[in-house]
Amino acid sequence: MFDQPNDFRNESNALYELIKDLPEERLLEPTQFKGWTIRDVIGHLHIWNQAADMSLNDEAAFNAFFERVGEFVATGGLRGFENAELEGVSGHDLVKRWHDFYPGVADRFLDADPKQRVVWAGPSMSARSSITARLMETWAHGQEVYDTLGVERKNADRIKNIAVLGVNTFGWTHMVNKLPVPENVPYVKLTLPSGELLEFNEPDPNSMVEGTATEFCQVVTQVRNIADTQIKTTGDVAAKWMAVAQCFAGQAETPPAPGTRRRMVAA
Repeated sequence: MFDQPNDFRNESNALYELIKDLPEERLLEPTQFKGWTIRDVIGHLHIWNQAADMSLNDEAAFNAFFERVGEFVATGGLRGFENAELEGVSGHDLVKRWHDFYPGVADRFLDADPKQRVVWAGPSMSARSSITARLMETWAHGQEVYDTLGVERKNADRIKNIAVLGVNTFGWTHMVNKLPVPENVPYVKLTLPSGELLEFNEPDPNSMVEGTATEFCQVVTQVRNIADTQIKTTGDVAAKWMAVAQCFAGQAETPPAPGTRRRMVAA
């Protein structure tokens, strides 16, 4: 038994409670993330929840799935692939499909050995890492929904998982941006929503990142520019890391420009 599957379930439940009673037309509102609609967000989460579930339980099905991804990305892009996979399902029918599926994903990961290796697009990973990635993506893409609806998010301490991921991808951030990886990782000091203190790496007053875990997670998932947070960096290594921090896989992405990702005024 490990915590991350239930943390994923609870984060998904929080997002469901946010959108379950929205009028259909609001699900088609564009967010501040690449113009994706709320419907696009839910569809994306559902498809990749399915992929993670296949990677745990049916490697052959996952490999076939990923072959289809490659075929579409070469021609119509990832959004084209996701729309084809959804077969026209939209609105609250899509919300229901996503909501009906993710609890089973959480249950199946709960039953797994957290150290079990599962296939993915790149190197394999542990089951724990796989479901943590689903938690991270649900939280990060969920933020654009909260922002679009003008709702102030009340985070829980389960974001600790995302903070750990953010710290652990220090080297990855540099490599994907084709930057040399510094030998010394900055000291990171964060406060969880409950007030609990999180500390990573050796204390160093000359090289550190400090602030709330919420804002640190917003920066490493690129849902906020660091300039729009109260995160404080000390030293060049910490400042350069936080300027391009990226805790998710894929090619290097440019963080949002200052002021472009924010909570809108509620309609």
